[in-house]
Amino acid sequence: MTRQNAIQIFEGNQVRVAWNEEEEKYYFSIVDVVQILTEQPTPRKASTYWAVLKKRLKEEGADELLTNCKQLKMPAADGRR
Repeated sequence: MTRQNAIQIFEGNQVRVAWNEEEEKYYFSIVDVVQILTEQPTPRKASTYWAVLKKRLKEEGADELLTNCKQLKMPAADGRR
């Protein structure tokens, strides 16, 4: 993979990464990170966990979290985005 779309390894697990040349920043897949940290068995369960967490945080008034998380389409293990 290129530097633009790469896979990083964290504690033996894959995390999808995208490099933004203009901003000189890496963006990591939050679903992959949530899956690792919460030990979710599948990316789908991690995605559901993240969605519920965002909803709860928004209800508590943490709107900033939602505006600072950019949604990027990253390639999944099956080749889809």
